[in-house]
This record gives sequence, structure tokens and C-alpha cells, in this order.
Amino acid sequence: MRTIPQNLAAHLADGVTTLCHCWKLIRRDGVIFGFTDHDRDLAFGGTTFAARSGLEAAEASAELGFAVGGGEVAGALVSAGLSEDDIASGLYDDASVETWLVNWSNPAERVLLDIGSIGEIRRADGSFVAEVRGLMHRFDEERGRLFRATCSADLGDEACGVDLASPSYSDMGTVTRTDGSLTIAASGIGFADGWCTAGRLTWTSGDNAGISVEIKTHRAVGGADEFDLWQRAPQAIKAGDRFRITAGCDKTHATCRAKFGNAVNFRGFPHMPGNDFIIRMPQQGEAGLDGGSFFT
Repeated sequence: MRTIPQNLAAHLADGVTTLCHCWKLIRRDGVIFGFTDHDRDLAFGGTTFAARSGLEAAEASAELGFAVGGGEVAGALVSAGLSEDDIASGLYDDASVETWLVNWSNPAERVLLDIGSIGEIRRADGSFVAEVRGLMHRFDEERGRLFRATCSADLGDEACGVDLASPSYSDMGTVTRTDGSLTIAASGIGFADGWCTAGRLTWTSGDNAGISVEIKTHRAVGGADEFDLWQRAPQAIKAGDRFRITAGCDKTHATCRAKFGNAVNFRGFPHMPGNDFIIRMPQQGEAGLDGGSFFT
């Protein structure tokens, strides 16, 4: 049960109230923004909540048990201090949002209504609508060790241990030809055909500098390298843009052993029987069905 501070409760019980909503948005990189639907700026808790942001809240829902509640916040991109490029670049994905009810005549009288995170963001005509998901949505996320045939680690992370800074697994390139969004060509990469499929491309210059995207396909054609990207670049890709490329991993035990020499750190269970093995009927005289090990 939410406890309302005594001074705010007294204000709510009065005949006239001076209330507004404030939103504190905390991006995953630590950058903090404050917004309010009041007509002047408010400050508390070390954050200034900007007025005239055009922000307004739609209906919010709260659910019993583990159901995911939430609501929506809408506003204008320019007046809210947010940019469409930043949103398209994913800077606000899963950002934390605090919703406060505040007495604007005395901001010390306030109560925290909800804590959530940014979900889907819809953009159109210089405005946005952001879905705010309740804390219970965290229970829908996969966490901990997964029992599956493929590796549960990400290439280069602590569990994997592969050094992606090694020249064997990364290189720098310059765009020589592009469709502006999903396909690029470069020369001098020096990797074999398909080496970087399922790898990562990070822009180091140009309008997309700092943004990373997964590689759908890597082709080595006639001394040049072509890359198809899974996600459209937020800004137009141009010839001369620089990028860093890393090797790709399909998360199988064979690739981990042969491509990276890292089988000792493989975080999967390659000998786990699949559904086809479990449900198929045994055949009389079939090898391997005597109860012994498959891997002697």
C-alpha cells in the first residue's frame, strides 16, 4: 500500500489543490531528464523538471499479482528536449521512468506514484507516444543460465572470454558504396567470406557514430566486402563513413571450437537430445540403443 506523506494528505483533503505530474527519465547511460505538465519549471531531488514540454499522460493501469501494468506518455519531440534521432538510435530503450504527483506550490509535498521503464516508442509528425511498462515486465525477461544446445553467452563478454580487440576478430573499414540504410560495401577488410555474419558493426565516424548494429550477411566479393545489416541506420550512411567490424558467432559448439578455439568456455549443452530424438520411435537393431554412452 502506498503511504501518502502527511503534509500532502492534508493538501489533498483541502477544498482546493494545486497538483501536477512530474516525470523523471533516466537513460541507461546515466543521463537524466525531468518533465512536468505544470506551466513553470519545478525542482526537487536534484532534478529540474521542465515545463512547456508538451508532455501529457494518458490513462494508466495497475494490475494485481504479476500482470504487467503501465500507461503512456505523449509529447512533442522538440519542446520536450528529445530528438527523433536519439530515439531512433535506441538511447531511450528501457530507460527508467519515475512518475510523481507534486503540489506545485510546495514541491516538498509529493508522492512517488510509479516506477516503470520505456517500452515501445511511436513517432510521427514531430511528436511521440512512449509506452511506460510496470516493474512486473522484468519477470518476462530471460535471466540466469539457459539449458540449450547453443551457447548462452554473447561473443566477447565475460562468460565467453574471446578478445574481440584481437586483429583476428576485428578490423576497421571505410564505406565505399551504400544504399544509405541497410547495405554497405568496403575494401581492405581482409576476412574470409561469411566471417563477420552475425557479428557487430560499430560506426566510428559520420552521422551514426557510436551506434552499433548486428550484421545479417557478410560477403567477400572480388576483393571487396559487402555487409547487409539487420537494422536500418538512424541517419543516412554515406561513402567515407568509418566503422569497426567484429567476427560473428552462430553459438554452436563446432564454431566455438574451430573458429575461436574457445570450446573450454562454451556455455551451451551441445549433446543435449533434441525433440526429434525424444519423440522418434526406436528401430530394432539400431546402433546406439544398447544403453551405453553415445560419446565413447
